[in-house]
Amino acid sequence: MTSLRSLLAAFTVALLTSCASLPPQTDRVATHAVTGTQDTRLAIAFTPQEQRHPDETAFHLLPDAVDALVARLVLAEAADRTLDLQYYIWHDDLTGRGLASAVLRAADRGVRVRILLDDLGTNADDNLLLALNSHPNVQIRLFNPVANRTFKKLGMAAEFFRVNRRMHNKAMIADNQGAILGGRNIGDEYFGASSDVAFGDLDVLVHGPVVHEVSTAFDLFWNSQAAYPIDSLMGRKADPAALTEVRKQLDAYIASEENNPYVVNARARLTQVVHSQDAVFSWGKATLLYDDPAKITRAPGDSQGHLMTQFKALELQPTQQMLVVSPYFVPGKEGVAWLSDLTQKHVRVTVLTNSLAATDVAAVHAGYERYRKALLEAGVRLYELKPATDDKTGDKTEDKKHLFGSSKASLHAKTYVFDRSSIFIGSMNLDPRSVELNTEIGVYCESAAAAAQVVDTLEPNLDRIAWRLELRPNPNGTSSIVWVDTAPDGTVKVLTSEPDVSGLRKAGIWFLGILPIESQL
Repeated sequence: MTSLRSLLAAFTVALLTSCASLPPQTDRVATHAVTGTQDTRLAIAFTPQEQRHPDETAFHLLPDAVDALVARLVLAEAADRTLDLQYYIWHDDLTGRGLASAVLRAADRGVRVRILLDDLGTNADDNLLLALNSHPNVQIRLFNPVANRTFKKLGMAAEFFRVNRRMHNKAMIADNQGAILGGRNIGDEYFGASSDVAFGDLDVLVHGPVVHEVSTAFDLFWNSQAAYPIDSLMGRKADPAALTEVRKQLDAYIASEENNPYVVNARARLTQVVHSQDAVFSWGKATLLYDDPAKITRAPGDSQGHLMTQFKALELQPTQQMLVVSPYFVPGKEGVAWLSDLTQKHVRVTVLTNSLAATDVAAVHAGYERYRKALLEAGVRLYELKPATDDKTGDKTEDKKHLFGSSKASLHAKTYVFDRSSIFIGSMNLDPRSVELNTEIGVYCESAAAAAQVVDTLEPNLDRIAWRLELRPNPNGTSSIVWVDTAPDGTVKVLTSEPDVSGLRKAGIWFLGILPIESQL
């Protein structure tokens, strides 16, 4: 009987998955960024400064979580012609609904809205997307989707080798005039609205010539063979009443949260930004780096069209210092050799990544930890973010914000600073998944002001917000890693094992570390 049940189960799975296939793209209409937007409100606001900085791009860093949300709301409210949004994750939560409401209002006043979402990262309700797509000014496409929409998890398993390749890009563009790039997805944990975890992250608001390049990158993904219109994927249009019902539910939810302290604070900040001219921009040359969407169809080792290939072509050679901020950091032998070569040339290399206690992806930590000793032996200054910030009493309950985190913090920024003169901000982690499997995007900013802002804010606080790793000699002539914990009052403790995690979690990481999964991390 057991064998018969197993056979029936296997037959059912095969039947469900074998019948599903992606629809043809023959009827899909290609669209592109609108170029004639010089008369829009954003262009009128930006043009005077751009004329004083010909061929340069303006950069405004967004380290504060609330400001990062407000900046997106401002772009949505200011757009006159077009809004393009490309995200790996868009949660159906407070901030996700808040931005969706702002985007829908833009569509109502005639703005063309294109939304490109990663199918697995977002994992959105297809019927909700279908309803929003029924708006005459809204188009929604899913990148590299699972073919079987009814039994999606079974479809994911059946199509693993295809759907394992994801679009990790994060970008928002308004009127082809202003854009936001960086590490943040759309969701409460990215904008300081979650009570469970606060992702320390960094975005940059840009205007100037690079925005047109961001639009070109968006168009490339939007019109790629991997981008499927939601109605084509579902094989039907939305019910005529669906959008009205979505509006009703969205409006009711927004109204119910009107007195939420987070909403009150964000609304006050939005009002302040709209009625002031306090946004400070630095200027410099910008180089947009991004993966070809066809990357997901090529073998992982094929570097054609890779962001990392473009990054290497910049031939960056820091001579004094380099700061690496990467939440998921699996440098591999090549990365260790690169950083070691820099330290041998007397470049001070500092790396900030997540500790085991702070990370939200334990498997990545298992891949990273095998390189820690080699990095320390090479002279790299290695820091791991604490999951909470101690106050003066030693209690870990006080919420203290800083550039890249807060209480219950987990690092999510992907930022690399070179000699305090230039900085890369984007979606790319320094791990095999970002380099070889997923698609990424980021901007290299040749701006000493932007680079210095990150270094001067972060480095003086490193010993407070993170554990510093060191190698200490053992009596038998070997060495072991220790974690140096510096309290706010300057008290220093030396810890000999992974801080703030249970023995069971350590055992789990050990087990993951022996598995041959590094290429997937």
